[in-house]
Amino acid sequence: MAHPVLINGEWSASTGASTFQAANPATEEVLPGEFPVSDWSEIDRALEAAAEASRQMRGWPGSRFADFLEAYADEIEARADELVAAANAETALPVSPRLKDGELPRTTNQLRQAAAAARADSWRAPTIDTATGIRAMLGPIGPVVVFGPNNFPFAFNGIAGGDFAAAIAAGNPVIAKGHSCHPETTRLFGEAAVAAIQKTGMPAALVQLIYRTSHEDGYKLVSDSRVGACGYTGARHTGLKLKAAADAAGKPFYAELSSINPVYVLAGALAERSDEIADQFTGSCLMGTGQFCTNPGLVVVPAGEAGEAFASAAGTKFGAAPVGTMLSEGVRGSFSSGVDTLKGAGASLVAGGESGGGNGVSFNNTLLTVSGSRFLEDPEVFQTEAFGNGSLIVFADSVDQMAAIAESLEGNLTGCIYSDSNGADDEDYNVVEPALRTKVGRLLNDKMPTGVAVSPAMNHGGPYPATAHPGFTAVGMPGGIPRFAMLQCYDAVRPGRLPAVLQDENPGGVWRNIDGSWTTANVGE
Repeated sequence: MAHPVLINGEWSASTGASTFQAANPATEEVLPGEFPVSDWSEIDRALEAAAEASRQMRGWPGSRFADFLEAYADEIEARADELVAAANAETALPVSPRLKDGELPRTTNQLRQAAAAARADSWRAPTIDTATGIRAMLGPIGPVVVFGPNNFPFAFNGIAGGDFAAAIAAGNPVIAKGHSCHPETTRLFGEAAVAAIQKTGMPAALVQLIYRTSHEDGYKLVSDSRVGACGYTGARHTGLKLKAAADAAGKPFYAELSSINPVYVLAGALAERSDEIADQFTGSCLMGTGQFCTNPGLVVVPAGEAGEAFASAAGTKFGAAPVGTMLSEGVRGSFSSGVDTLKGAGASLVAGGESGGGNGVSFNNTLLTVSGSRFLEDPEVFQTEAFGNGSLIVFADSVDQMAAIAESLEGNLTGCIYSDSNGADDEDYNVVEPALRTKVGRLLNDKMPTGVAVSPAMNHGGPYPATAHPGFTAVGMPGGIPRFAMLQCYDAVRPGRLPAVLQDENPGGVWRNIDGSWTTANVGE
């Protein structure tokens, strides 16, 4: 019998006709427990309950949502051992340091950061124009649907990750669509969410959970009139189909889609510390079997002896490094297809290129090279994402060609430039950086991009196709919250009817027009 779905506070038997099971990628064995594919009638019930919860919560202070987020973080920590065991079985990600010591604390930390932002109302950006009597702020947009990815069973989970935390902090109910790779992990989060809802007196439908839908019902879900917005992290082809459905209905769709995260190594840096950079590159690219959205999938180096020596050293390191387990057979198939596409376009194999080499679902650590001129002949195909433990090194004939390669790039989450520590590369940096800057959300110097700090200053976003909208971040509070908000303007509304954050006595955090001058100072200061 299939596990129940979470609809309006109740774990109820699914009305869907089909089920699925997760598999352990390390052993390739099907795991016990069947999970349902929800039909439209079930999804419709969740939407109706979410819409009612949204109506009920109108005008609620941020402290109510903060209380829930903090209680939820506590409930997750109380179930830490169960969650870690389930995620390890479903993803083969190591218990320590990845799941127990890294990803789970990050998840509860970002929930608490979202709570702090909700309580402070800092995300609302209240603005008061006393001269015209017009005031504005951000407010909740309505029920949010969150799709989580396969590679972060905790920190990006549809029912616990950054999109979820941001949507709740903005005052919206969430319908979480779990990922098929880790349904048991997601179910355990659902239990923790229910406990937190009950402890804090929130509407039962604040958090609901379905595990899978048909493609057609997924499109119907994101375009439903009761939905305020959607958050999605995952494959580009799936995300774009969902986005098209949401766009057609005028629904905001915030998606993290794909990124190859270019790394530039300038000539002086190669001369100064080539082997050190090769070590950092190898560690970054192969970390987590390369299954990070910030994995360095493209490295641009000068052509010639130094660049070739770098590629050779990196290839040796790739060949000597352990081969990790991939998240699923689907990930391996997609990675293999990407490698074949790059080889077919003219890239040369330096290391790997074949399936196997590790426990269970695996593919040998793979490194390829191509000339800068060949890259520029067909930049689209050479930016094919091979999501996994592989990368492509491009040999550029000149710094001008490096810049031309940057100009040809699609949008990415990150871009990095390694340069000589004593300034020998400064002129070259000034050629490459302006071209790269407009192509990436986060620019790094002298460090690999893997790893995303949960900081208010973080931008985990970027131009398309890294994300569906270049103006927002999927990580960091309060920066991630406005995706799930609408701008609400009040014109000549009587003072007693204004939201608290727009009233004159509001203690701070307000952009005000006082005597014709815009300032963040409080009235009377």
